[in-house]
Amino acid sequence: MSNQKMKIIKATNYQVEIGSILESSFSNVLSAFSGHKIIIIVDENTHDNCLDYLITSFNELERAEIVLLPTGETNKVMEVCFQVWQALTEYNVSRKDLIINLGGGMVSDMGGFIASVYKRGLKFINVPTSLLGMVDAAIGGKNGIDLEGYKNQLGTFSHPSHIFIDPVFLATLPGEEIFNGYAEMLKHALIQDKDLWLKIQKIHSENDLIQLDVIHSSVLIKTKIIDKDPLEGGLRKILNFGHTIGHALEGYQLNKRQISHGHAVALGMCAEAHISMKRKFISLEEFRDIEATITASFPMVSIELDEVPEIISFMYQDKKNHSGKILCSLLKGIGSAVYDIEINEAEIGEALLHLNLLANNPN
Repeated sequence: MSNQKMKIIKATNYQVEIGSILESSFSNVLSAFSGHKIIIIVDENTHDNCLDYLITSFNELERAEIVLLPTGETNKVMEVCFQVWQALTEYNVSRKDLIINLGGGMVSDMGGFIASVYKRGLKFINVPTSLLGMVDAAIGGKNGIDLEGYKNQLGTFSHPSHIFIDPVFLATLPGEEIFNGYAEMLKHALIQDKDLWLKIQKIHSENDLIQLDVIHSSVLIKTKIIDKDPLEGGLRKILNFGHTIGHALEGYQLNKRQISHGHAVALGMCAEAHISMKRKFISLEEFRDIEATITASFPMVSIELDEVPEIISFMYQDKKNHSGKILCSLLKGIGSAVYDIEINEAEIGEALLHLNLLANNPN
């Protein structure tokens, strides 16, 4: 990747640099915290696979304190946050100090939440190490933790000052993790950029997915949307396409047959595209195109009829809802989306059973 030119996106509240972190402004940013404490938050995976590379590459991190989070969505909870806040207090961390979140989506979500709440807010930097983190979780200032199985039920809006995206960290990931990020890349294309959809729907190689220009295209879509609507008052809600049903499936499966966030979003996009098609927002041909693209990379899951009401019950806790109505972002053609669309239990159930049909009759 080092022979690819650094790509920089300057957003309103933060800067994204895509390319080798060794050639980025990371060292200059760290130098500004000379004399202050630097805390690196990692999980067990990034502690073992990414931390040494970062520390040995930058002298400014020699005395950094390391905070280790347990791996897994089931640990993205308040109890773990309390333990980290207690550790920060014991380290005498002040509001002038810096937190670096080194990890995938969970570390970005949780580390940002921890930083934004402690002493009413510490400066933090995100260094995402998964493709999902690079194209989605590390960007946008949404920080959160789960509550009783409900995704990101507690959270804040607080942007990192910088985001450093270096594909070198992706070398440590299994292929399945790369495709978790692919789900969010497909989403960005479906809601905003038909040309990108036509390009990336044909990608089935992990190496092609992690090229700087492909990552840059996806990140650029998200940053532009967020700049127009940083607090999700309107337009930003289109980024939730696939997430109303996807989050419900992820939460429901948490203590059963766990599925990853990217996998859940892919299933959610297929189901919400089905609703879009039934409402004639998209054509049957467009739906079949979306369905074929998603099923080529993501396995469907069996959903029994008696599971549908419980999955729907998770949707009633979705943050986008109001007045007891389930609100959703749907497609209005490939490359376009609408938000705050009320969906009913009957069409949700039909979409979920369509996923079940795909799982049991893949051809």
